[in-house]
Amino acid sequence: MGSPELTTTDLSTSRSTAASGRSSVIDSIWGCTGSMIHKDDLRKRITIPEYLRVAMREAIQNKDVDSVMRHYDMANAAGAEPSQPSESPIIVFINAKSGGRHGPELKARLQDLMGEEQVFDLSAVKPNEFVQYGLSCLEKFAALGDTCAKETREKIRVVAAGGDGTVGWVLGCLGELKRQDRDPVPPTGIIPLGTGNDLSRSFGWGGSFPFNWKTATKRILDRVANGPICHLDSWNLVISMPAGEDMETPYSLKPSDCASLDQELEIDGDLPEKSFYYQGVFYNYFSIGMDAQVAYGFHHLRNEKPYLAQGPLSNKLIYSGYSCKQGWFFAPCSSDPGLRGLNNILRLYVKKVNSSKWEQVPLPSSVRSIVTLNLPSYGSGRNPWGNLKPEYLEKKGFVEAHADDGYVEIFGLKHGWHASMVMVELISAKHIAQASAIRFELRGGEWKEAYMQVDGEPWKQPMNKEFSTFVEIKKVPFQSPMVHGE
Repeated sequence: MGSPELTTTDLSTSRSTAASGRSSVIDSIWGCTGSMIHKDDLRKRITIPEYLRVAMREAIQNKDVDSVMRHYDMANAAGAEPSQPSESPIIVFINAKSGGRHGPELKARLQDLMGEEQVFDLSAVKPNEFVQYGLSCLEKFAALGDTCAKETREKIRVVAAGGDGTVGWVLGCLGELKRQDRDPVPPTGIIPLGTGNDLSRSFGWGGSFPFNWKTATKRILDRVANGPICHLDSWNLVISMPAGEDMETPYSLKPSDCASLDQELEIDGDLPEKSFYYQGVFYNYFSIGMDAQVAYGFHHLRNEKPYLAQGPLSNKLIYSGYSCKQGWFFAPCSSDPGLRGLNNILRLYVKKVNSSKWEQVPLPSSVRSIVTLNLPSYGSGRNPWGNLKPEYLEKKGFVEAHADDGYVEIFGLKHGWHASMVMVELISAKHIAQASAIRFELRGGEWKEAYMQVDGEPWKQPMNKEFSTFVEIKKVPFQSPMVHGE
């Protein structure tokens, strides 16, 4: 019998606690009084039969599924004892560089709890290689009549051990299965090893790597094997910019020859003779403005001086100090064009709740950062959108926000002090819109560049005085299945 699926209503019950990370499978371990999970029993349930896991690993290494057919031949030879599929097969992707010193130790622990071939270090094996060769190996064996491979492919679940970037990378690669009509897409659970861990918090896996991690690892794997399934929206991001400008793009954005803007929304003004397009997907947030500028500076500082960033706590302290240096708190808004309100350079168009028509939304002049948010968790577990009362939702034309509702929330931050008050949840952010599709139009003027970030990856976006740069956001037509950790 398959695991139960959680509805949006089920998720909303624990929404605020999941966002803060205070109520999760990891946090419960601290005072857990439940029955022990026996190592041998867990290993038996989640370990994939040896011939399959070895074949998958070799197919990935060789980048050739046909090269491992001898494993199928031996397992299915006349007189061979039929292999029994595991009850709850699991594959793990681990970013061993995350989690400080715990990364390599956790990798060894995971390999001890299942077949060593089921744990993939992302520095050696990429998730897209697993999809292209590892799962294809199972599918080929199944097509030839291997019932063990067939059941393993149908039941397999994935664990992403890392920060939000790692989780998003894994989800994006698994999403290719849907585009290729290769159902089912394996559900994903999370071991949080990053700094913010907002995806992990949103789905009940907690906000930090637990102190008693050896015991916790067994419980996490048991929950991945048996936990209920819920769903996550993802959002396609397209950038159109005048050709001729060099841009250092984050990992999640790739040049595209086939991307285009929605033709239903006419562009006001001239277009350049040639445009460059970039395309990517995000799961948590996209932002423009001062918060992205601070993140950009912090990332460059950390890359130049990696000895300063030895873990989540030191990262947060450095980030706070850099925020002050960049003027997010102290510089007057009139001192530099780059510190003024975004309404000077930005137009916002959206498709609102229950509407298929584009309309322009005015931007408050005080806003210096605009965030488009998909999850109830942002900035290490905060909920800047807030838990809004029904009468306010009705007045504004909003609906209650969920990670699978087909909408993103757009809010503004005025400055560092305002952001700080929002982050400690004394006040909500400045609500701008709730939308199923978004277009930002940016025109330089005095600004030579704008700062943007997507799911924690910041970059410097060149701006043109004569022609606009466009950022368009639309929902990916399918959702990512997630294992809920609570």
